Amino acid sequence: MIESRSATPASVWRNPVHFAAFGFGSGAAPVAPGTFGTAMAALLYVLLPAMSPWVYATFVLMSFVAGIWLCGTTARDIGVEDHGGIVWDEFVGYWITMFMAPAGWWWIVIGFLLFRLFDIVKPWPIRWLDRNVAGGFGVMIDDVLAGLMALLCLQLIARISI
Repeated sequence: MIESRSATPASVWRNPVHFAAFGFGSGAAPVAPGTFGTAMAALLYVLLPAMSPWVYATFVLMSFVAGIWLCGTTARDIGVEDHGGIVWDEFVGYWITMFMAPAGWWWIVIGFLLFRLFDIVKPWPIRWLDRNVAGGFGVMIDDVLAGLMALLCLQLIARISI
């Protein structure tokens, strides 16, 4: 068991569930683990094969469902409800942001910045969800909503600029 929301438990490096929940190690960053987790999500996004919107949406939905289990199991195992290093929720939030995003590095960066903004600032109702919903679903849902808000902004920027 771990008492701190910031210390990385040793199990991250030997338990594959914890390793995935900690964003394949990116959440073990000593500072700004959410930002490092989102950066890893952006890298994985770049490496994803081209997908139709339906296939991409299915991939994100499956990642969300898996994340409820990964994050909930890891939080329970390490004894910290929403450990800062659990960043699978950032992966899913960023991937939501990038749904049907225009191609190009510029859009990947804009999506990154928008998602981090909403994830850090946590405007209503994100902050309420973060504080009031527990378990794996609670870990995931605030980042899902941050991703949806960032998605709307990204799409608006794309429509205005194209």
